[in-house]
Amino acid sequence: MTAPRLVAERLNADFGLYLSDTRTLAQKQSPWQRIEVFENPQFGRVMRIDDAFMTSERDEFFYHEPMVHLPAIAHPGVRRALVVGGGDGGAAEELLKLPGIERVVMAELDADVVAMAREWLGSIHKGAFDDPRFELRVGDARDFIATTDERFDQIVLDLTDPFGPAVELYTAEFYAACRRILNPGGVVSLHLGSPIHLQESMRRIGASVRAVFPIFRPYLQYVPLYGTLWCMAMASDSTDPALLSAQEVDARIAERGIGGLELYNGATHHALLAQPNFVRALFAQPAEPLKSGDVLGDVRDPAELPPVVVTTG
Repeated sequence: MTAPRLVAERLNADFGLYLSDTRTLAQKQSPWQRIEVFENPQFGRVMRIDDAFMTSERDEFFYHEPMVHLPAIAHPGVRRALVVGGGDGGAAEELLKLPGIERVVMAELDADVVAMAREWLGSIHKGAFDDPRFELRVGDARDFIATTDERFDQIVLDLTDPFGPAVELYTAEFYAACRRILNPGGVVSLHLGSPIHLQESMRRIGASVRAVFPIFRPYLQYVPLYGTLWCMAMASDSTDPALLSAQEVDARIAERGIGGLELYNGATHHALLAQPNFVRALFAQPAEPLKSGDVLGDVRDPAELPPVVVTTG
């Protein structure tokens, strides 16, 4: 019997994780990146982009629910939302659970990610791409945000890691552009990386957000597929999720009829926002906001790293 292929992601020079690929379902080199979908006994179908694990059938809710619902439940009622990136459809699917949602726009650079997700990751997007409230805009999200006359109640920045051209979507200038198209009280969520191995990224992305928004609330969630604790954040001109009690969160979930949640509730809302002392210390350190063309020392393009060799014995 042939042993399954082992595929690895290097989180930094000294730390990473591997998964077994028992069946490769699809592979493509798009104009932008290398995309793979494969099967794994632990996670089901997994999407991998440029050697980084993006999402899986069995753990996607660890990431998508906090990214969408913690900011959404703090808002009085999200009607129009924008997803930047998010080509797997998971964030859009969570937004479409909101009872008052009228429109979800997804600005995704790479149409091939959407096509592969549509074909192979139906249990993640759950038909979101075909929902009449959903609109796909393929292209550079910066152009869309800079030129649109639309205003949104929620923006979800579901992006790849900040290296190469993607750094432009983590700058204070980009966050200022996002704030321009938010309605008053609107909320934006993003990921900042891991406090374990991406501390510089967390500090500098956090500084970029705080340079633009008066309210900045980091929150933490362990994501099994990423193999580490992951930091997300929400920002707003006036909406603050920390002001809600657990009872108020549960009441809003019930009143709004939001169903199908596997992680998020009133208790986890506050657990997500709780910061260990070492994370507080990280954010207390001085950090320069990111500017166009900056390079983060703890984030490397996988193409620049030597290949990972997994050996078993």
